[in-house]
Amino acid sequence: MKLHLNNTFNKELPADKVIENTRRQVLDACFSYVTPKKTANPSLIHVSEEMLVELGLTKDDAKTNKFLSIFTGNEVLENTHPYAMCYGGHQFGNWAGQLGDGRAINLFEVAHSNKQWAVQLKGAGETPYSRTADGLAVLRSSIREYLCSEAMHHLGVPTTRALSLSLSGDEVLRDVLYNGNRAYEKGAIVSRTAPSFIRFGSFEILSARQNHTALQQLTDYTINHFYPEITSTGKQKYLDFLTKVRDNTIEMIVHWQRVGFVHGVMNTDNMSVLGLTIDYGPYGWLEGFDFGWTPNTTDAQHKRYRFGNQSYIGLWNLFKLANALYPLIEEAEPLQHILDGYNSLFKEQYETMMKSKLGLIQNNDTDSELIGRLEETLHLIETDMTIFFRNLSNITKEDSISIAIKKITEAFYNPLELKDEIKKHWETWLTQYIDRLQQETQTNEQRKQHMDGVNPKYVLRNYMAQLAIDDANKGDYNLIEEFYQLLKQPYSEQPQHHKWFAKRPEWARNKVGCSMLSCSS
Repeated sequence: MKLHLNNTFNKELPADKVIENTRRQVLDACFSYVTPKKTANPSLIHVSEEMLVELGLTKDDAKTNKFLSIFTGNEVLENTHPYAMCYGGHQFGNWAGQLGDGRAINLFEVAHSNKQWAVQLKGAGETPYSRTADGLAVLRSSIREYLCSEAMHHLGVPTTRALSLSLSGDEVLRDVLYNGNRAYEKGAIVSRTAPSFIRFGSFEILSARQNHTALQQLTDYTINHFYPEITSTGKQKYLDFLTKVRDNTIEMIVHWQRVGFVHGVMNTDNMSVLGLTIDYGPYGWLEGFDFGWTPNTTDAQHKRYRFGNQSYIGLWNLFKLANALYPLIEEAEPLQHILDGYNSLFKEQYETMMKSKLGLIQNNDTDSELIGRLEETLHLIETDMTIFFRNLSNITKEDSISIAIKKITEAFYNPLELKDEIKKHWETWLTQYIDRLQQETQTNEQRKQHMDGVNPKYVLRNYMAQLAIDDANKGDYNLIEEFYQLLKQPYSEQPQHHKWFAKRPEWARNKVGCSMLSCSS
């Protein structure tokens, strides 16, 4: 097994001077060296063949004991020095101080085919940032992260990736609902990858501690390696950096809204400065279209991270990043100017995205109203987001309203509720929509092809992930493989898998793991 190592983060940035792996405040450093915990009896459950190729590895490499040992933390690859990153963060709107990689350990960086990949293990043991936790992860959360990160990639959503999913052979004690009922679960480790795992909180912690030297080092490092297109100097360089992060954050969240993904815990320590979806914890997929839905039990009361609020939280988090970068610029006005551009940019990109979901290419002044009316109408009756938008492409310019309604009825959880005022609202919107289609020059077939390329048929529905978890806990990993293959082609019809193009079953409506999730993993 040969990897082209190209470590940069732990070579170019300041390291923790304390070597002992003890929980503590780590000062004047961007990371701490740490060795993964050896596991009892590791075994490989699944590996991403695509990520093997990205890293320059083969299927045969994945079958070796060395691969298993390295990517479960039982062996440290020669000439590498694993480490955990130091960062802080605002959690649910409050400054939490130092957080850091409490259960993630970066193994090394790999350069292959003109790409740079940081490779880390999640669930490989305690670090100086573990606080009171054990640094481990359980099978259920590891399956969710492994499958979802790869599914998001194939949906076209900027994301971290996953290389492998393994059992540790250890039992891990967890309180799933934080209600005092702790139980042992199977321990697991995900090997995940990204160009970098640097977060908003990586800058916040250095700025909060007034370590401006390290702050500038980290910012320069990030620009040099991940934003080489920034060629400006002085203060303008850091303003251009914030602009790039703003634009990438907008792009990422617009994609989330497009596919109905709710991150669930958009704390600043969970925000990538590369605009990647990172840290798959209590995330969820919209079943019924609902701007007010959040999958996170911790967020159930205030719903800070609900589906309809994700764009605003993106801006709030960028304000915190801007505050962290202020010592490098020392002028508030240019930072504010960048942030002031967020809402108009987001609105423009969101509307463009929604028009693509509706199959509208021509410009029309009424499109904003059409989109707004649709979002209001979708809230009148519980309507499956994925099925609705996928089936909407079957409506033609020539359809009557009654035929159009029949084509989307499958998306309604209770079609009998489609009556009286609710039915009138739907008929009004469909009338406006079909009238609008008359102005399009593309044929029905062309429009359907376009819409089916942006409205997925298959997503990792919450109940699907739970089914895979339930089977895996019994030692059956067939659903993991089935979903992994299914979600590699989310926009294809795949008639052999049509049973997964279905509304959430009623048994899953309020089931733990299907409707609400905790951060316990």
